Amino acid sequence: MQMVKKILILLFVAWIALLWIMPKQELYYKLEKILEEKDIKINEARIEEGVFSLTLHQADIYVKGIKLATVEKVNLFTLLFYSKVGFDNLVLDETLKSMAPTNIEEAMISHIVLVPKRLNLDMAGSFWNAKGKASLAQKHLRVDFNSTQGIEAFKPKLQQDDKGWYYEAS
Repeated sequence: MQMVKKILILLFVAWIALLWIMPKQELYYKLEKILEEKDIKINEARIEEGVFSLTLHQADIYVKGIKLATVEKVNLFTLLFYSKVGFDNLVLDETLKSMAPTNIEEAMISHIVLVPKRLNLDMAGSFWNAKGKASLAQKHLRVDFNSTQGIEAFKPKLQQDDKGWYYEAS
């Protein structure tokens, strides 16, 4: 029993050490290069590296040279088996107001290794909340809105069922 305990402690310490010394900034720069191949660029004012996370401050997102969004803070967090990307004060370009909310106070995308082809989404605006799931295998997205306030601008894109308003795309 002592041997099993020592092995588990050793594995836990090795896992923490791996997360500690993981080159987070270099992985982010590699992600930037991959996105650049798809004409997506991220310009950030400052990068902070934490033990389990990487934080981008004042990030501007460009797609094909057009500024699409500004994010006050992007937090990339990983425990290797669970990862999440959090966005604080995401402001989309005004030309997109008929397609999506232009001011998203908080958004979070999370991924669990046990369900590798699904992403969970949580978003909140001034007067609305939304939860959703994206299936990467089926290329399907569903976002359920918990309230109807603040979503009037893009309500024509939404559908309604017994649970409330939702957005669905394949």
